[in-house]
Amino acid sequence: MTKQQVIKTDVAIIGAGPVGLFAAFQCGMAGLKCHIIDPLDAPGGQCIALYPEKPIYDIPGYPKIMATDLIEKLTQQAAPFAPQYHMGHMASGLEKLTDGGWQLTTSKEAIFNVGAVIIAAGVGAFEPKCPPLDGLEKYERMGPGAGINYFVKNIDAYTNKNVVIAGGGDSAVDWALALVDVAKSVSLVHRRDRFRAHEASLTTLHEFADSGKINLVVPYQLTGLLGDKTALHAVQVEDFDNKTQDLDADVLLAFYGLSQKLGPIADWGLGIENRRIETDPTTAQTNQPGLFAIGDVAVYPHKQRLILTGFSEAAFAAEAARHHIHPKVPLKFQHSTTKGLPAND
Repeated sequence: MTKQQVIKTDVAIIGAGPVGLFAAFQCGMAGLKCHIIDPLDAPGGQCIALYPEKPIYDIPGYPKIMATDLIEKLTQQAAPFAPQYHMGHMASGLEKLTDGGWQLTTSKEAIFNVGAVIIAAGVGAFEPKCPPLDGLEKYERMGPGAGINYFVKNIDAYTNKNVVIAGGGDSAVDWALALVDVAKSVSLVHRRDRFRAHEASLTTLHEFADSGKINLVVPYQLTGLLGDKTALHAVQVEDFDNKTQDLDADVLLAFYGLSQKLGPIADWGLGIENRRIETDPTTAQTNQPGLFAIGDVAVYPHKQRLILTGFSEAAFAAEAARHHIHPKVPLKFQHSTTKGLPAND
């Protein structure tokens, strides 16, 4: 692609995570062509980059689905509308056009002239927050299933390992449950005796703790790592009465959250609240006509940060984008069961 080449299409979707992929399907249903832009090398967003083998429990119609399977199905769902993918591209610049559309540029000098932009950038660029422990670096270099890990990309790497998990949110609880039948032992450490996770997951967690399948270490916090240059052997923890214990550990999974950065999107003149974009919950419209935000990057009163919420926002954004691009064309709503889909050859 040359620097001067301009791609003209209806919609540019920034972000190829689950919400961005579903937005491509919804744009297709609304009769809009779209191109998807993402800095990662494959579709999937956080689902693939952070937890490809983590089970997801709140997708309608799926009691449990692995993140990789969800992305595969969403990609298949959008495929009949032939969205074009531009992987390895970070959205960098945005300028308003005189016809009401937008010119979007990327880090690889691609130029898009579009009628609307849907921002589905998740939490933006991210990096894990590290535990406040000495000597982290040597353990961080030991690879999956050894030392310190911040993501689980291959659950098999933890087979028959002593796993210590630190954290109090959904990721810590979900992985503790997922690794029970894989690891040799699972210990979950949190500085409080209450966790910030779904109630159903907490019920299962306490059942596993009562039966001895999970060693629930609360309220404790990490104080040290024991090992050598080749392996981690134990994690030291301490409670608020200065009582300490050593937990056998081949690997420490640290889930202390992510540092989040919107990157160039933060400079586009959008309403930003705590690194998220303010939107109208009924249209996903930002403060700029023709610019929409959906998924974790969008915020409005009483927003629930769930994938299914992002799916709903994708439907709102696609229809609002259609109206922005074709304001004089009346809406002729049809259910997906009656509309029919183009052939996917």
